[in-house]
Order: sequence, then structure tokens, then C-alpha cells
Amino acid sequence: MLQKSLSKKLLTNVLSVYFLLTFIVTLGQVFAEYYNAKDFIRNELTTLQKTFSGSLTRAIWELNTQQTVTIAEGLLAIPSIEGIIVRDDSGEVISQLGRSLDIVNIYSEQLVQDSSMIEDGPSGLFGYTFPLIFEFSGRATQVGDVTLFSSREVVLSRIMISIYFLIGNAFIKTTFLIILFLLAFRRLLTEPLTDLTQQIEDLELEDLEGRKLEIHTTDHNELKIMEISFNNMIDKITDYKVQLETTQKKLLVSNEKLDQQNLILEQEVARKTSTLSQAMMDLQQQKYELEKQKLTLTEEIELRKDTEQELITKHTELQRYTDELNQAQERLVSSEKMAALGGLVAGITHDINTPVGIGVTATSFLHERLIQIESSYKEKTLSPKALEDFINDAMQSTGLLTTNLQRASELVASFKQIAVDQASEAVRTINLKDYLKEIIRSLHPKIKKTKHAINLFCPEDLILNLPAGAISQIFTNLIMNSLIHGLEGVALGEINIKITEQDGLVDIIFEDNGKGVKTEQLTKLFDPFFTTKRDQGGSGLGTHIVFNLVKQTLSGDIDVSSEEGEGLTYHISFPKNMPTPMGIFTE
Repeated sequence: MLQKSLSKKLLTNVLSVYFLLTFIVTLGQVFAEYYNAKDFIRNELTTLQKTFSGSLTRAIWELNTQQTVTIAEGLLAIPSIEGIIVRDDSGEVISQLGRSLDIVNIYSEQLVQDSSMIEDGPSGLFGYTFPLIFEFSGRATQVGDVTLFSSREVVLSRIMISIYFLIGNAFIKTTFLIILFLLAFRRLLTEPLTDLTQQIEDLELEDLEGRKLEIHTTDHNELKIMEISFNNMIDKITDYKVQLETTQKKLLVSNEKLDQQNLILEQEVARKTSTLSQAMMDLQQQKYELEKQKLTLTEEIELRKDTEQELITKHTELQRYTDELNQAQERLVSSEKMAALGGLVAGITHDINTPVGIGVTATSFLHERLIQIESSYKEKTLSPKALEDFINDAMQSTGLLTTNLQRASELVASFKQIAVDQASEAVRTINLKDYLKEIIRSLHPKIKKTKHAINLFCPEDLILNLPAGAISQIFTNLIMNSLIHGLEGVALGEINIKITEQDGLVDIIFEDNGKGVKTEQLTKLFDPFFTTKRDQGGSGLGTHIVFNLVKQTLSGDIDVSSEEGEGLTYHISFPKNMPTPMGIFTE
């Protein structure tokens, strides 16, 4: 149901304007009647001067006070007169009857020389003053003056019937106009709009042709135009519906053709991939032949240097010692990597135990419920309610199993990728931010033992093509160094990793708010076997491995800065893309 009728609102606005205009016009007419009546009374007062001035003048001249008072009382009996004041030639009041104003405040004690009007004041009284002139033997002598008073009440009493007539006339016209407007609005607007609304509510989208609007009006007005426009819209919707069905059929045909083309494309890609694999195998074979020829050539050269046998022997011994030293260093580096990997395995095992333990509990509960339902089934005491409870328990248990096994699967997948990368130097494409999140997740067992926070600031779309294992080992060693060395004794530590990329170079700022490093220790930070915790099992190879991975594996640069008590900051940069072995041979 409508809360605000348009016709009612329009009628209210129109009638409000009409009421306002009627009120203003009626008020103007009342004021006009008032001032006309007031002027008429003033004219009456002027006329009374001519009627009674002679008799009053003679009575005062003859000093006949009684006659003067009698004449004044006769004037007061006239309806338009509210009061009268008669004064003699000395300004003394002879007679003061009815309502009047203080004549002394108006004219003082002097007699008026000319006729004048007294305007109405707060009391509503107004009057007319004229002098009394006695002529004798051709001489004119002023014997006094008279002031006649009337009031606003006298004026209103004279126009009261006119006011009632004006108000009644306005009321009758307004009532007639309201009835006329109501009938007109109902016939021309309300009924057609109600009919139009009902037809729109009865409209069915499945049968638009049979539901066109029809407004019962003979005039070509706005409602008729709305009917025509709405019916045109229905025609357009019908046409669009037909076009949409045609387009959908064409789209189905196009999708079938696209599926066929995709199948052909997949077959072509598979064929070219097979050809490329064969070419790579051929290149590997050629590389093996070249290395074999190089070895043969080296042996021939050594055979020709019999005269330098002693020098070669010394050089061989020196090379052997160097190789043994390098092998020992490599074994230590490998041991460091495997130790980190072992810690990673221990931590990830603890995280996996939680979802696996929940899965075992859910499985045991489900097994007990199966035994109960089997027993009820064999004893033929299985009720629908018991079956429904079993199904609900089974759904909850399987849901719990699915959730926790999926969590364990994600942990294993994350650990598997990180572990494989750390054991390999293969070049592959990674999203750096996602990969660093995986590394941080794999170190979660170590991090969660502290209250430290790791903040990662990296672009979402930074894609690298390089040895992922190097990235994993670098950040694993840096984070573990901060946790073990930098943040030792810090209650709420913070590690910030800020990464940007510009002109193909990746720029990394790794910093913590730990205790920092002394200046004399900072120069030895990347030296092998340098550690501040040798008595606590430190190997001194963590930062050395990071330095070699950045410099050699990633072909980048690394700098470190620190002040004691102010934390440690690493600045690392390297190219975002490294050529794969295939790319090297192609070039």
C-alpha cells in the first residue's frame, strides 16, 4: 500500500498555495474595510462640527454651563462618539464625558487654532479637534475648542458583518474548490494510476505479448505516453529475448569449435615438447663427447711435459692438499645444510603430529561408532534416530579427518619443496613472496618458541628465475642467525624483510632489532669458521654460506652494517633472472 500518494501530495501543495493566497486576500479585504470605516467615522466627526459648533459656541459665550453639558451629553449619545472634551477660552475643561485622551499632553493648555485629527494610540482612541468661533458685530472671537473621540471598537463593530461575510465567502469557495480538485484528481490521475499499477503487478515475463498495458483515457496525456512507452519497452524486451536465445545457440556452437581447436593445440604442443626433449638429449651427448675429448687432450699434454715432472709432482701435491681442504670445507658446509635440514625435519614433524593425532582420534571414534551401529543392525534394534546420529557423527569425523589430513598434506608439500630446493641448485621459476612465506612457514616450529615477529614486505607479482635452493638456504640461515645470535635476550624481537625490484635487479634489506655486532667482529662476519658461539656448538659457516650463495650462485652482492645494540642489517642484490643451462647452450 502506498505510504505517500502522488495525487494527495500534489493536491496538498496546490491547496496550500490556494489557502495562503485566500488568507492574504481576505486579510487585505478586512484591513481595507477597517480603514474605510475609520475614514467614514472621521468624516462623521467633521460633519458634527458643522451641526453642533454654533449652539456650543453661543452656550459658552453666554456662560451657560448647563446648556454646554447638555449639548455634550447629546453628542456622546451618538454611536460613533466614545468621548468628548469641551474647553473655554482660557483652556479650562468645561465638560469631559466618556473615554478620552489627556488633551493637555496633546495640545498643552493652549486652544487649537485650526481643525486637526488625533491619530489613534495604544488605547485605540482617535479624535477630531476644532475651535469654537463666536462672531458678533463683524468681529470673530474664539471662545473655546471641542475634541470628539471615537475608538477602534466602534470601527470593528461597524465592519463585523462584512468580516463575517468575507470569511464565509472564502470558506464556501475553498470547500467547493477542494471537492472539485478531489473529483478531478480521482478521475484524471488516481484511478488511471491505480489501473496502471494493477496491470504492471499482473505482468508475467513468460507472456509479455499478452500483457501489454491499456489505460482507459480519451486524452493523449502523460499517462497515455507512459502506456505507449511501456508497451514499446515490452516489444524491445521480447526482441532482445529472441536475440539472446539466438546468441546463446551461436555461443554453444563457438564453444564446441573452440574445444576442438584446444585439442588440436594440445596435440601440437605435446609434439613440439617431445622434439625439444630429444634436442636436449642430443646436446647433453655432445657435451659429454667434448668433455671426453678435452680429457684426452689434457693427458696428451701431460705426457709431453716429462722434463717438468718434479714441478708437476709438487703442483699435484699442492693441488691434492687444496682439494682435501676444499672437500673438508664442502663437507662442513654440507653438514651445516643437513643440520639445518634436520632441524627443519624435527620442527615439521612436530607440526604434522598435531593434525595426524586429531585424525587418529577421529578414526578411533568412527571405528567405535561403526561397531555400535553394526551391533544394533545385527540385533535388529537399529532405529532411524540412531542411524541419523551415526550419519551425523560420521560426517563430522570425516570432515575432521579431511581438514587435518589436508593440513598435514600442505605441511609435507611445503617441507618437500623447501627440502628439495636446499639439496639442489636447479634453476626454476618462483613467486618470491609466496616462496618466502613457505620458508617462514617451514621455520614456524623454531619461531613459535619465541615472541619474535617476522614482517615481509614484497611485491605480490615478483617472479624470479634462478636456483630456488640458494634463496631457501640464504633466508633460512639469515633468519636462524637472527633468532640464535641477534635476538638472544630480546623479549619481543622483530625481523623485517623488505624487497624491491628495479631494472631487473632484486634489492633486499634484511634487518633485525637485536643486539647487533661489534665493529671488530663485523669485518670477519663472512669469514669461514667465524662464530661468537663456538663453545655452544656454532660452526661459523652460516654467513659464509650466505656470502658464497649470493656471490657465486646468484652472481650478486651482499653488504652488512651494524652498531652494537642497534641490530644488524644485510643489503643483498642480484639479478632476478638467471639463464638455464639450455639457455647458455642456445646463446
